Parts: sequence; C-alpha cells; structure tokens
Amino acid sequence: MHSPDSRRLFLQRLASLVAVPLLAPACSRSQAPEGDGRSSAASAPGSAPAASAPGSAPAAPAQGAPAAKVKLALNWVPEPEFGGFYAAREAGAFAKEGLDVEILGGGAGVPVVQMVAGGQIDFGISGADEVLTARARGADVLPLFAVFQTSPQAIMTHESRGAKGIADVLKSGTLAIEPGLPYAAYLKKKYGFDKVKVVPYDGGVARFVADKDFSQQCFITAEPIAARRKGSDPATFLVASEGFNPYVVVVITRAALWKENPERVRAFVRATREGWRAYLHDPTRANAVMAKLNTSMDAETFVAAAEAQRPLIETPEVKEKGLGAMTRERWETLAKQLVDLGVLEKVPPIDDLLVAAG
Repeated sequence: MHSPDSRRLFLQRLASLVAVPLLAPACSRSQAPEGDGRSSAASAPGSAPAASAPGSAPAAPAQGAPAAKVKLALNWVPEPEFGGFYAAREAGAFAKEGLDVEILGGGAGVPVVQMVAGGQIDFGISGADEVLTARARGADVLPLFAVFQTSPQAIMTHESRGAKGIADVLKSGTLAIEPGLPYAAYLKKKYGFDKVKVVPYDGGVARFVADKDFSQQCFITAEPIAARRKGSDPATFLVASEGFNPYVVVVITRAALWKENPERVRAFVRATREGWRAYLHDPTRANAVMAKLNTSMDAETFVAAAEAQRPLIETPEVKEKGLGAMTRERWETLAKQLVDLGVLEKVPPIDDLLVAAG
C-alpha cells in the first residue's frame, strides 16, 4: 500500500489509535525506515522456538554456518498487524532457519516496493493492489505470503443510525474518505456518492465522535477502537463484504532473489508462518517489543488491535490451506477489478505473479 494516497491512509488511520494523534495530518513522515537495533540471531538465545508448521521439514542450517543477514521493511510503524514478524524473531523461528533478520520500521513516504525491486532490501510489506500496480509498471517483485486474508478496510458509522450496510451509510449524512483509493472508487462505482456529502479524511475520530451523521473510512483494527474509548458508538462495515477484498500485509521479494536463492526465500516464509502462528497463540511478548518501538500506542490498544485482527487473519480458508495462503482466483479477481476501475490497463499473467507463492 504505497501509492501517495494509500500512504496517507496508513498515516491517518494510525493517528486515530491513541488519544493524542501520532502525527497531525499536515505533518510529514517521509524518513527512510530505521532498524530497531535488533536481529533474529541476537534475540534467539534463551528463547524457546515455536513449533514447526505441520508438513514442513526444512533442512537445518549447517552447524556453525553463519546466519544469512536479511532485511525486512515494514510499510508502517511496529504494531499488531506486523506482530508475527516480531514473534518469529523473538521465538527464534528466523534463527532456526539460518536467518539473521533486521526489521525496519516504515512510515509515510517510504517506498518499500521500490526498495525491494531495487535490491536495497530483501523482503518488504505491501498490499495486493500495489503489487499488481507495481508489476504492471515493470517492478521486479513477487508476493510470497498474505497475512490478512480479509482486508481490514471498512466504513465506520454510528450505530444509532441503524445502517445495515455500506449502501445505507451512503444514503445520507457526511462521509470522510480518500476518493483516490481503489476501494473508494469501487464503492463509488457500485453505489454512487451522490446522496452523501464527501469530505477529506483527516486521520482522527474527533469529528466522528462529535457528529452523529458523520461516517468515515477506517481500519476495523484502529479507528473503531479509538472511537469506543472516547465513548462513541461505532458500527463498522467491511469493504470486503462488498466484493473488494485485496490481500493486506503481503510479504514481497524481488524475482531476482527468488531465482538466485529460492531456499532462502522459502526459509523466510516458513519462519514467517511459524511466527504468525506464535503471535496468534499469544501476542504478549511481541507486543511488548513493539510497544518499546512505538510508544504512541498504549498497551491496551495493542491488545485490542491484536484481537480485532484475528478473524481477518484466521479465516476458514487459512484453516484449510495454512497461514499466509494465497489463491490464483483471488489475485485474478482483484486484477480484473483494478482494470475495471482504470487502475490497470490489463490483467497481468497471474501464474507468473505467483511463481514463488505457497
């Protein structure tokens, strides 16, 4: 998720997580990602490795062989949506695979996809729609693992309005939304915005709390939590339920790395899956680590966000196919939708896209 509009989305929705915004909308957060000063190899001693994934029997790294140093760049600051990566490091899953992983925090303006494609970093976090857009422009990137099977993007309104879905929300009142984002274009095409007053999304929940006729875009793991803590009555409706459901928090690498060292890529994916399994079982340890790196989010919000995102990650499809699973059908459907919205000119070869997935 790194188009200029989607970067603003990440910046703005994180600002609403806490009572004091992380950043005012007018502020710039364009610095390059900074490492947290720790790596998987450094944190592994003394920690118990998580259980291996069923059916996964990778060859153990050669005894005494130095761990391969790799970098993972997040597309936002440390928070629960990245919890599995920190859990993989803290539980020793990366180290067990012979990887010394440095996790780089992100922020608005950090071009993760371009950094991966250019070989500056080994792995990065993106969104499925951006992966397709980047490949259409010639970027050398491949998706490997999708954390969120259901997109957390939603429309938040007041429960007192009695809306049964997004269609009802768009019949009246005011809606704060970034109209340039693909999901917004999808909703506009499906329902029209002619009956609702559309205003810019300002990144907070103050207007929502103050105005019962006010609705806004949100991540269900963020703004609704903030609104409830301020005594409001948020009701949320997932955009995914309307038929637009891109994978979110997608691990990507460059195609060149996959060709040169496929086992390293597979090892990273195995450790990532193990880390997410550990985080979903108990997020406490990873949350504590992330809380030290992201002091703008309090412990209560870490817990609430981790719980809110669980059903979006552990879907029936995941229970059948495993954490991080991606299907050709989902990618093809998204590509066709982006073509229909004018974001892509044509559907790219999906089989080429998924050559490293699974």
